[in-house]
Amino acid sequence: MTGDGPYALCQEQVRRGDPDRYAASLFLPEAARPHVHALLAFNLEIARVRDTVTQPMLGEIRFQWWRDVITENAPAGNPVAEALLDTIARRGLDIAPLLALIEARSFDLYDDPMPSLAVYDNYVRDTCVTLFDLTAQILAPGFPPQAAVEAAGRAYAMTGLLRALPYQVMKGQLFLPLDLLAKFQLPPDYVLAHENSPALGFVLQALRAKVRGQLKAMALALPDCPAPEACLPAFLCEPYLRRMEKPGLNPFETPIELPYWRKLWVLWRAARGL
Repeated sequence: MTGDGPYALCQEQVRRGDPDRYAASLFLPEAARPHVHALLAFNLEIARVRDTVTQPMLGEIRFQWWRDVITENAPAGNPVAEALLDTIARRGLDIAPLLALIEARSFDLYDDPMPSLAVYDNYVRDTCVTLFDLTAQILAPGFPPQAAVEAAGRAYAMTGLLRALPYQVMKGQLFLPLDLLAKFQLPPDYVLAHENSPALGFVLQALRAKVRGQLKAMALALPDCPAPEACLPAFLCEPYLRRMEKPGLNPFETPIELPYWRKLWVLWRAARGL
């Protein structure tokens, strides 16, 4: 099935909707790529729910549909669901992390602010570390979750949330933890009003430091990791962080992006060193 329609559709969805992780997947063993694309296409389906519904309840209904698909092994004619369930069966993946991912994404449906760093860390774990862990299981079946993979997933997720700040605020969402804002005496309304300030700079700097702490942990644990290729997307984090630190950058107005050729170059160098 890995060469037919559902997997091909997943590959195309990931290529168009998640270009960084798609680029990283090009350096994975060929046999693993379709299954990784199935996971990432499922993630895109869940991550996009807020943008495709007019009210949170409709999003909750959509999430419940996906829960039923996974728990009842019933794809209901959805090609992404077909590929995902086939991947679960072929690779013996645990469905509990996928259900946790759906549950964590319920936060996205509402405009409640991120209440604390602890909740932020749990959100990062359930929405992104899950995908890194399952990718590692596809690459190295039978091994328990690895420290390097968890650190890579956390770094990648936090970098993504930082990059998405303008888009989040535009939608009225606040993913900057309230206790971190309070530490620097930054009212949440100032952020939602797109007000750049030294206090906001300190908040973002603190989160970038958390990312770099995870990158350091990843580097230390990589030599003992049986599936180091699962960590590849995290190698894009440092170039993104450096872009965020350019003098005069307005975090609400300046897209944090890299040329695609540079992403491939960074990933190629990283893959050679693994």
